Amino acid sequence: MKVTAVVPSYEPDEKLIQVVDGLLAEGFDDIVVVNDGSHEGHLQPFAEAAERPGVTVLRHEVNKGKGRAMKTAFAWCVENRPDIDGVVIVDGDNQHHPEDTRRCTERMLETGKVILGCRDFNQPDVPPRSRFGNHTTSAVMKLFCGMTISDTQTGLRAIPRSAVERFMTVSGDRFEYETNMLLAMKTMSIPYEEVK
Repeated sequence: MKVTAVVPSYEPDEKLIQVVDGLLAEGFDDIVVVNDGSHEGHLQPFAEAAERPGVTVLRHEVNKGKGRAMKTAFAWCVENRPDIDGVVIVDGDNQHHPEDTRRCTERMLETGKVILGCRDFNQPDVPPRSRFGNHTTSAVMKLFCGMTISDTQTGLRAIPRSAVERFMTVSGDRFEYETNMLLAMKTMSIPYEEVK
């Protein structure tokens, strides 16, 4: 797999190392962790991550937001990994199973589409508030944008190389960037699909 795993992180705990180790165990050998201006009490996980083989840690001096951290990683990949087939974004809080990250990545490689790793909000253990919020944002995306996306807030996204530079031009530096990416998929005609 010529795919770079991107892990934006701010003020992490030990879960960041669990994410990195999980990715390594699933065969990801190129991982970019972005320290988005974390304070001194949260630097140890980055130091531990940097000791792992195949892990590069990039750093913002101050917190700039998740969107900016993703763009920093994208720019680094464009400059330093020109031959990759794509990137996969993984949240640093260990909410994504490494095997799901691999499934999304493999599907992206098969199809050439952006792959959204989507959670099933109909499971009985999902809090009603989360279920309502996600169903509402999904309905808004369908009504106003004509896009059917079951998990609009997913942080697990596999992006083919052809779309990485295009996403670098999308506006937003914080969490709104993830929504703007979805809207850009429509305006830029970037094909996508979901993997549960």
